[in-house]
Amino acid sequence: MAATYLTTEELAERIKYDQRTIRERLKDSVLLEGVHYIRPFGGRKILYIWERIEEDMSKCSLNSFTIPMANGGVCHG
Repeated sequence: MAATYLTTEELAERIKYDQRTIRERLKDSVLLEGVHYIRPFGGRKILYIWERIEEDMSKCSLNSFTIPMANGGVCHG
């Protein structure tokens, strides 16, 4: 299966979040390097892996007993 790589702007359009929120709150707390995004060729550019993000978003929505935390993480009751 081929992965769909998205820029921060493209990801923001798909999940309806502001680009700044993705960069400052989700990246490295919810979205993890090597799992949800990569830095191709060791550069500064970040490409998000849509299929992994979509899978994790649907898992979280199935778990109804989570408490959102101020830092962007969640507490699993």
